[in-house]
Amino acid sequence: MASPSRTDRWIDLDKKYLWHPFTPMRQWSDGTPLVIERAEGNYLIDSEGRRYLDGVSSLWVNVHGHNRPEINQAIREQLDRMAHSTLLGLAHPTAAELAERLVACAPPGLTRVFYSDSGSTAVEIALKLAFQYWQLAGRPGKRRFVHLEHAYHGDTLGAVAVGGIPHFHAVFGPLLIESLAVPTPHPYRHPSGGTPEQVRDQALAALADLLRARGHEIAAFILEPLVQGAAGMLVHPEGYLAGAAALCREHDVLLIADEVATGFGRTGTLFACAQEEVTPDLLCLAKGLTGGYTPLAATLATQRIYDQFLGARPEDRRTFYHGHTFTGHPLGCAAALASLDLFERDRVLEMLPAKIDRLRVALDQLRPHPLVGDIRQRGLMVGIELVADRVTGAPFPAEAATGALVCTAARSSGVLLRPLGDVVVLMPPLSITHDEIDALVGAVTAGLATLP
Repeated sequence: MASPSRTDRWIDLDKKYLWHPFTPMRQWSDGTPLVIERAEGNYLIDSEGRRYLDGVSSLWVNVHGHNRPEINQAIREQLDRMAHSTLLGLAHPTAAELAERLVACAPPGLTRVFYSDSGSTAVEIALKLAFQYWQLAGRPGKRRFVHLEHAYHGDTLGAVAVGGIPHFHAVFGPLLIESLAVPTPHPYRHPSGGTPEQVRDQALAALADLLRARGHEIAAFILEPLVQGAAGMLVHPEGYLAGAAALCREHDVLLIADEVATGFGRTGTLFACAQEEVTPDLLCLAKGLTGGYTPLAATLATQRIYDQFLGARPEDRRTFYHGHTFTGHPLGCAAALASLDLFERDRVLEMLPAKIDRLRVALDQLRPHPLVGDIRQRGLMVGIELVADRVTGAPFPAEAATGALVCTAARSSGVLLRPLGDVVVLMPPLSITHDEIDALVGAVTAGLATLP
């Protein structure tokens, strides 16, 4: 009997021991997973040597391509100096230097950086900071949070509590703090439809009504600026972010911008908030912070927030009692510094407009397809909504898993994608080339052709 191949062995170990995220494990155990062994540039390489264009940036994190020598070298050099040291009671150079760089490139007015290790923890920190801020400010009644319908901000309990996707969150309802939802400003998800401007104005009016009535008990409004990622790449109308920020200021409600997905160039600017000249009170960063190389997150705060936590003595009880073992991990900070260097060296933001236009032109070829109901794009973030009936917008039955079928078929064209239900997501590395953009959209076209 022939011995099993190394791929077979890895698959066997995976099925025997692993529990995968967001995965129905019975179906996983019955299938044959793709084993990714290496990565190079904008491609992932499986255990059999087949190359696949990384169409979703390895879950929206990779920025400059895989295996970049500059980031690899930065991590090696830091590893030669020190792998880890805590920020609890100590300091280290890379955490301090990265904090300086982040403050310099973030929206003006954000002056302090609190590190963690994932998007969920960055959001959790922002929620706790907002809550404690009002306690310290002598307004303990301001303890509720507002979020958008269809929101997703992570999977820790605080982040789940400000989510609005029942598929992810309903089962945990008894564990969650109560939060308030306001309409998502997107025509495809808004019950009254209308033009983007009408939907924007209606959504802002609903937010204004809520803040007017209950602002005295609301600590913060949290949103993903410009694009709601896990909701299906819902692009907000121009002016909504600035309008929401103005309403928060008017009613003395903090604004939390979750740029875990939209940050680091995904929408065309380094941070999405910059497109409407908005400075939030708290800014959450992760995913692309290290270029997609190591886990690292950051929550940036204004000086107003930070100053409220300063006391003359420890017994004043103004300390923010929150932290993580690997807060400000030196290897992650080194990778993030190298990634920021590459933004400058490769002129990444300068090169983006032409890539965004190339992607828009390629997507236009898909718009007449009878199974495509809506195509949403902001920068290099794209959601292609699949529908059973283009005229009525009727969805496919959930059990058909149409989005997953299209993404699986795209592998035959050498492209790896992951859907959000029946929304096919395209979110490639910012280093993608024009030819690779054409191949990316071509793989979706080929995948659609396989549907009955």
